[in-house]
Amino acid sequence: MAEIVLSQEEIAAAVKRIGAALTEELKDEKKPPVFLCVMKGAMPFYSDLIKCVERDIICDYVQLSSYEGGLSTTGNVRLQRECQTDLTGRTVVIVDDVVDSGLSMQFMVNYINEKYAAKRVLVCALFDKPNSRISDVKVDYCGKILEEPKFLVGYGLDYKQLLRNVPYVYVLEPEDVAKYDAIED
Repeated sequence: MAEIVLSQEEIAAAVKRIGAALTEELKDEKKPPVFLCVMKGAMPFYSDLIKCVERDIICDYVQLSSYEGGLSTTGNVRLQRECQTDLTGRTVVIVDDVVDSGLSMQFMVNYINEKYAAKRVLVCALFDKPNSRISDVKVDYCGKILEEPKFLVGYGLDYKQLLRNVPYVYVLEPEDVAKYDAIED
């Protein structure tokens, strides 16, 4: 039996809690803040989260790459798709699925600050894995902190582009890895 890390009900509660906290944090912003989805993993979380933020916001997305389909990061972060919104002078909320090594998120925060001179950048993730940090990046809002390194799938998180559509998050078991490795592209 797979270890469930966040059930559908727990995800819904975390999304609602974070949405309320962001509504409060952003209530005095003069310009609508930009919520930036980190594709593809954060899509379900982002989609649910923005519905819980009770103020005007602008939605956009970026696509980064640091994984090559396997279980660990390559350590080399690439921007594959740039956002289309001018972030200059705006508060930006980066929404991601997991912040583990911190390399991708630090890359994104630095990129936004250097290219756009954003007013401020907030980091929001469904999962924060502080014990896996290589780069010192702060997660401002998270659904759940994970102390142990676990490879998670479901609710946007994938293994070789599979399992994103599972409505809860669980730990991928070794026998599952072998099963999904055998699937042809």
